[in-house]
Amino acid sequence: MPHAAVLTGYGPPEVFVWSEVAMPEPGNGQIRIRVCAAGVGPTDLKIRRGDLREVFPLPSPAVLGFEAAGTVDALGPGVTGVAVGEEVASQLPALGGYGQYALASAWTTKPAGVSWADAAALPASAEAAVGTLRQLRVAPGETLLVLGGGGSVGLIATQLAVSQGVTVISAAAARDEQLARQLGAIPVRYGTSLLSQVRAHVGKVDAVLDAAGKGGLGDAVELAGGPARVVTLADEHAADFGVALSAPTPDRAPDALDQTMPLLASGKLRLRAQRLLPLRDAAQAHALLEAGQAHEKLILTAE
Repeated sequence: MPHAAVLTGYGPPEVFVWSEVAMPEPGNGQIRIRVCAAGVGPTDLKIRRGDLREVFPLPSPAVLGFEAAGTVDALGPGVTGVAVGEEVASQLPALGGYGQYALASAWTTKPAGVSWADAAALPASAEAAVGTLRQLRVAPGETLLVLGGGGSVGLIATQLAVSQGVTVISAAAARDEQLARQLGAIPVRYGTSLLSQVRAHVGKVDAVLDAAGKGGLGDAVELAGGPARVVTLADEHAADFGVALSAPTPDRAPDALDQTMPLLASGKLRLRAQRLLPLRDAAQAHALLEAGQAHEKLILTAE
């Protein structure tokens, strides 16, 4: 029997239990993946705590994980264009990445030169970056402020925008300033001086992507001349500022992984540094992320 890190209920990281689960069977249009690596993200923490129970009620068994990379193990009815044994990455439709096997409804081939960890780190962040840039209608010649420029989504959004001829101001921690410059962005610091720092460089901005959700929306709205082109991925106070809270939808950026995987394989896209832990240590990964002790992207790997 396969194993997975199963949630026994809402609560602290200790609610995870490494236990046997039934082998998932692929339905129409699905494939089953033998998981080699799975990404851990901030939304996973909110689901585990019960903060999003109205949006993400716990499935049965309750196995978290939106993004996974692994080897195709079985094909469901109607599946074409992929074969058992192929290496793929996927943003999963119904969680499940923290297990030895997961079901996927959409997937992208993993190039041989891309590591399992990188392949698992890409799906959700790429979808968020591509989707929000489209939502903001960022165009060449414009200026984009990225709050959380050193995070997984912020780094990808920065690189995609710069490659499209957009001037990017990256609000990030001091440790990420050098990387921001290397990626072609102008680094600034979070805090009370954000307004003056940005204005010292560009005066105003055309659009703002808040990839961090740690405050700053008031300044963002002022810099953008209103909330119309300000989007946040994680700030629960978005409505207080008239800002759109962007969330994954089936049509937001279904092609994001196909678009970014070749860039990753060719070295044209850099990802956040990673920290690897075994799948069975999902509780430790959540504890590290929740305590702010992991600046890296956390990846769970098969043993």
